[in-house]
Amino acid sequence: MSGAFDALMRFQRETEALSQVMGRLGWDQETMMPEGAAEQRAEEMAALAGVLHRRRTDPRIGEWLAGAEAPDELGARQLAEVAREFERTARVPEELASALARTTSLAHRVWADARATEDFALFLPKLEEVVDLSREKGAALADGGDAYDALLEDYEPGTTAADLDAMFGALRPRLTALRDRVLGADRAIPSLGRDFDEAGQLAISTDLARAFGYDTNHGRIDKAVHPFSSGSGLDVRITTRTEAHNPANCFYSTIHEVGHATYEQGVARALLLTPLGRGASMGVHESQSRIFENQLGRSRAFTGWLHGRMEAEFGDIGTDAHGFYGAMNAVRQGYIRTEADEVNYNLHVLMRFDIERDLIAGRLAPADLPEAWDTRFEWDFGVAVDKPSNGCLQDVHWSEALFGYFPTYTLGNVYAGCLHAAIRADIPDLDDHLAKGDPMPAVLWLRERVHVHGAAKEPAQIIADATGRTPDEGPLLDYLEDKFAALYGV
Repeated sequence: MSGAFDALMRFQRETEALSQVMGRLGWDQETMMPEGAAEQRAEEMAALAGVLHRRRTDPRIGEWLAGAEAPDELGARQLAEVAREFERTARVPEELASALARTTSLAHRVWADARATEDFALFLPKLEEVVDLSREKGAALADGGDAYDALLEDYEPGTTAADLDAMFGALRPRLTALRDRVLGADRAIPSLGRDFDEAGQLAISTDLARAFGYDTNHGRIDKAVHPFSSGSGLDVRITTRTEAHNPANCFYSTIHEVGHATYEQGVARALLLTPLGRGASMGVHESQSRIFENQLGRSRAFTGWLHGRMEAEFGDIGTDAHGFYGAMNAVRQGYIRTEADEVNYNLHVLMRFDIERDLIAGRLAPADLPEAWDTRFEWDFGVAVDKPSNGCLQDVHWSEALFGYFPTYTLGNVYAGCLHAAIRADIPDLDDHLAKGDPMPAVLWLRERVHVHGAAKEPAQIIADATGRTPDEGPLLDYLEDKFAALYGV
């Protein structure tokens, strides 16, 4: 009956609006909240998490679903998404949902302090709480199945750890072989050997955000320890960070987060504040941020324009456009995932994927995380970890119970590889635009084929429809090998 469908959609609209408020509390916590407000904010977020949990398990949802008739194909997709969320949320007790919200709110601040002071022991008690609660949530969602797969479903519906294992297993040999060739190459790549003031970096950062289509009338840019994007529809906010000696961190953090934000801003208005009014999955989300950051933002054409913008802001930066392209794409062994080059990046993700599965499965105790991390890192990268902020304390994800999120970064890179190949085929003069600092032809291509759909299609289907092929790792690997073989002469 249409009455049941309409009542359900009205109810869901209020739930989605409250969920946006919850997200805004999280944004404020990481950007503007007074440090002394942490305990009260934890209670606020726990209370709102309880409200949302009660709404998402309201018995009337089941009654409406039983009586609703979808008016069209989109309505059927709305009902399917509501039913999926209703069934999953009902498996998690309200007390557990509230405890997770309260604990992660507190754990985030403790993680930031532990990272700043290089003190893993400070973070360990909160990490143990988060892992225990996440294991409990995973077990409740799995209902006898695999707990990690159940958590992964929150970020990439329809994908299992076994699926990712197969894909990652195909990626690893060619990635490591390419890395070894590049690192063994006899070719010097320049670096920017001076500091750049924060005001200049942030001015360029704002130009970059607007160039990639970020609507600042419906968003804002702030600073955070770990850059992120928050919100959807008409209020989508991003953060970035600055380092005096590494302006690329600011520029590409901004472009990356703008990829997320532009996706959310591009969802069709008719879908906003509905169950489909957001990105289809974190894998599709990461495909947008990674293609913005890398295939477009680090291309030879675009870095040529960025070199000119740098010189306009800072004067002589010590290298020409060719050297600047090399500096923005240099392959170097390093500790930090978010600063990793395109060749090494996915190897960082694959390591985290394995570690967090072990944490959820109980094969790894939180107290043993530093040793496990350091051992695995040295095995994978040949470098000993020197301090916790360069090791297991570098990422915010586990303080926020985001188990299952990490693998979507590499899945997003795979999707981005497929999308980039299709964009290049459809827009053969793209480099002419990028050389003028104008990536909008590619952004508009993505908006039409990816962004407007929100979650109205399954993630892999969105990529397949946009590119005309089932997504696989081939285009990404071909792109990486072509780019870095040319840059390093290998």
